[in-house]
Amino acid sequence: MASSAELHQRRSAAVARGVSSMIPSYVSTAAGGTMTDVDGREWIDFAAGIAVTNVGNAAPKVVAAVQAQVERFTHTCFMIAPYEQYVAVCEELAALTPGDFEKRSALFSSGAEAVENAVKIARHATGRQAVVVFDHAYHGRTNLTMALTAKVMPYKQGFGPFAGEIYRVAMSYPLRDGRSGADAAAYAIGQIEKTVGAVNVAAVLIEPIQGEGGFVVPAEGYLPAIAAWTKAAGAVFIADEIQTGFCRTGSWFACQHEGIEPDLITTAKGIAGGLPLAAVTGRAEIMDSVHPGGLGGTYGGNPIACAAALASIETMRELDLNAAARHIESVAMPRLEALAAKHPSIGEVRGRGAMLAVEVVIPGEDGAAGPAPDAVRTAAVAKAAHELGLLLLTCGTYGNVIRLLPPLIISDDELDRGLSLLEQAFATV
Repeated sequence: MASSAELHQRRSAAVARGVSSMIPSYVSTAAGGTMTDVDGREWIDFAAGIAVTNVGNAAPKVVAAVQAQVERFTHTCFMIAPYEQYVAVCEELAALTPGDFEKRSALFSSGAEAVENAVKIARHATGRQAVVVFDHAYHGRTNLTMALTAKVMPYKQGFGPFAGEIYRVAMSYPLRDGRSGADAAAYAIGQIEKTVGAVNVAAVLIEPIQGEGGFVVPAEGYLPAIAAWTKAAGAVFIADEIQTGFCRTGSWFACQHEGIEPDLITTAKGIAGGLPLAAVTGRAEIMDSVHPGGLGGTYGGNPIACAAALASIETMRELDLNAAARHIESVAMPRLEALAAKHPSIGEVRGRGAMLAVEVVIPGEDGAAGPAPDAVRTAAVAKAAHELGLLLLTCGTYGNVIRLLPPLIISDDELDRGLSLLEQAFATV
């Protein structure tokens, strides 16, 4: 097997420079809460493929389901010759997603596809065009989803012009705006009414907990107020649960923490144990407003990915991964709070379940938008962690948030070792 150094040379000659990686090592195997590179080095995994391998890498039921499906058939295109697996995934989504009403789903291959199709559906159902999104939002890398995404670098720089009729308003960010949920919602709603007009809004699209934008948890009451306004305006409330879904926050979906029932919900990442699958699920009358042939895609709902999704959902139920996520929070959050008490550079620790974050700031430097972000220290801590054998990710509009996304099946020993390495990285920097 080639070494990481050899593979990096091959990569430089074959892979586009725009595709970057967090670490210079190349993976050989992964299971539980660890992965091993081709050089034999073990890493504690606090990334889970960006919240994808919630059930762990090579989860036994997923492996068995994929192997069995590969032997039957690999692809027919559901739009040409349908199959049961696609239907079964849609049935599971109807049962799992919030809301006791009739639902429909359409399956796709990526989160960006799901978001783009949710916007298409909302516009078609309402006959309106305006889409409201939020500061710090991330929704994908296609042309429309880049327009929906807030952060310019690296996601949007040089790739315009972007799709129109996208309007951005303030997100509740307690560390930086100091507002209650009700006040933050009132401010955002005022922006919508003044700059867009309620009668023009097709959809309000929001991440219940923001992902790439910094794991921003809105103040309590913000999401319900935004959802209520959307309903009153006759618009479609879309919850982007691509990173938060499938037990990641200690519930099947993050919007359940405040009792929100979205009109449409987008899912991907954790749905299929590492295989590419995404979905839009929502109210039957909204989903069915689109004419036959208006939704689809060659690979959407691929039978192998559907088999993996059914096995992943079965694993989540059997292992009670919602409880596992809450356990991870109960173990990690006290350690992170103790770390913050030692390091003035930590402005806040936050998150829910196994979606946790540490925001790094410059002590004593405050501005109109709260504590001054420290992206340099954040990058240094991440680099030190990587050198110690801990795989973790950074995020945030200001590049100053360290995020923790371990697989939900991580052992207590692996979790403890990973947190100790994070503590060591902060001490080193």
